[in-house]
Amino acid sequence: MTGRSGISEVRERIARLRTWLERLLIWRVWERMLEIEFVDRSVALAGKAFVSFFPLVIVVAAFVPEGTRASIVSAVAARLGLRGDAFSLVQSSIASSDDIRRATGLFGLVLTIFFATSFTTALQRVYLRAWRRPPNSGVNTYWRGATWLLVVLVSLALLGGLRDAAGEGAGIVVWAVMALAVNVGLWWFTAWWLLLGNVRVRVLAPTGVITGIAMAGYALSASVWMPQVVASNEAQFGFFGVALALVTWFSGAAICILVGACAGPVFAEDTGRLGGFIRGGEPRALNAGAPPELPPPTRDLSLRDAFRTGEDE
Repeated sequence: MTGRSGISEVRERIARLRTWLERLLIWRVWERMLEIEFVDRSVALAGKAFVSFFPLVIVVAAFVPEGTRASIVSAVAARLGLRGDAFSLVQSSIASSDDIRRATGLFGLVLTIFFATSFTTALQRVYLRAWRRPPNSGVNTYWRGATWLLVVLVSLALLGGLRDAAGEGAGIVVWAVMALAVNVGLWWFTAWWLLLGNVRVRVLAPTGVITGIAMAGYALSASVWMPQVVASNEAQFGFFGVALALVTWFSGAAICILVGACAGPVFAEDTGRLGGFIRGGEPRALNAGAPPELPPPTRDLSLRDAFRTGEDE
């Protein structure tokens, strides 16, 4: 009887702890991540970023003027945390601009942009699932994806140019603040644009702020560990090792995006002061005329759901 009563007491404590945790915003963010199957989504995003988005950046950089190309390469290297020998290794693994232009041609450039929209489609699916919005398909998906890619490329060129102009010393601090502001704005725009404008712009501010800060912190941490990963992988596996290092980086970046995407609707739906402030005192997060949201899950979610593959893939 003593043993049974002890087990019952432990179960009651666990139940009380779970009840307390479920009232926390961070727990609700975790549940929303389980709902969108975040492990499966992060793998899909990382894979498509490596095979479609990253090649697009390389190809487009080969077709733009030298100054713009240098800015894009500088911004990409900073994001990936590449410097010194690691940057030289990755650079040597990629064909020169002249070779890329000869091999690709204008028709190939158009096809590269078209294939890169597979990444934007996967990214849009993340935001739609996080906000429980109806799935989107058709021509609208492709032109919105192509527009987003253009905005990202312009942002990379802008950040790279600012980094080169900042120099060293105090200029780095100024550049870091400006880069953070650009990142927050980019991900704020990304959420609004890929959600088809159905969610109010104000309500999407937390998504932009959280994703921008998470990506900036991740890029900063990558400057510490990424060079070693690239060097060790290259020594062990050659060019394939460099590819593995890049996939590793994209996988972490995908998690940052997923956290921001899931935190946005959770914060906006909060019934307390935070939710009221985010909504600006309005009862709804959606714009007038937006389709109603899809119903939430009808069962309790577990970690196993993070690995499930959605039927809308």
